[in-house]
Amino acid sequence: MTDTQELAALADQHLPAEAAARWKSLLRPAIQFDWAAGSDPVAAQLGGDPELPVGHAWPEWDGHGPLTFIAAFDCARLRIGGFPLPETGRLLFFYFDGQIDGGIETAGAFEPGTQGGARVLHVPAGAPLERRPAPSPLKAYPQQLLRAEAVTTAPEPDGPRIAAAFGAEAGRGPGHPIDNAAFHDAVYEEVSVSVCHQVGGYPLSVQGAVEYEAAGAAAEVPGGGAAYADPDRWLLLAQIDTDSGSNMMWGDAGMLYWLIQEPDLAAGRFDRAVFTWQCA
Repeated sequence: MTDTQELAALADQHLPAEAAARWKSLLRPAIQFDWAAGSDPVAAQLGGDPELPVGHAWPEWDGHGPLTFIAAFDCARLRIGGFPLPETGRLLFFYFDGQIDGGIETAGAFEPGTQGGARVLHVPAGAPLERRPAPSPLKAYPQQLLRAEAVTTAPEPDGPRIAAAFGAEAGRGPGHPIDNAAFHDAVYEEVSVSVCHQVGGYPLSVQGAVEYEAAGAAAEVPGGGAAYADPDRWLLLAQIDTDSGSNMMWGDAGMLYWLIQEPDLAAGRFDRAVFTWQCA
């Protein structure tokens, strides 16, 4: 578990006082997940078969085929300050994972015109549900039930929040107040976990900061405008890591990411979420 005090102590140890205060103001809460055991309250389901509203069509990518169910999160068990998730219901995530075409077609913000290859559904509380098996030829991933844990996350050194707060060369320019390799290494060691499924907070990008990829897909956001091209406005909705427990492998030990802007999150406009993924 990573908490605010641990990260604040690293900033105070490694950075000048003014820079430490500014960096600490950027910290964000999040929820991360681990296997549920015994009497642990279940907050999420990874793999398995989803519960969909009765009569709801299975999500598909037009012209390509059905999407694979990846995860479901119980919104009532996810309380994140300043992150306006729905208070009830469940969020379901689907992705075109290559089972149908052998991985020929790749969906992600780095490939224009492929946002139809991922989907987020909010299923309201109280809706009549039915557990649905994946349509042929898809095979479901082995199911894991997950418990939630509150954590504090830190901005990535090359991410848009650091650039906005400290300048575009933050962390790279000699003499810059946060150009401190020991500090960045200590923060990374503090926040990194072996498998990191997460809702809210800052992403753990495998390559460059994923907010820039989301901004690059602004033209594909339904009803989107200029604000969608601003990487600083994108928030991590969900991150699904490679996980051997559910036989999930995204490229070479990669991660799936869904990002959304705060007004859309607050209004439940999940069709405006942007999907991307990265691998090593």
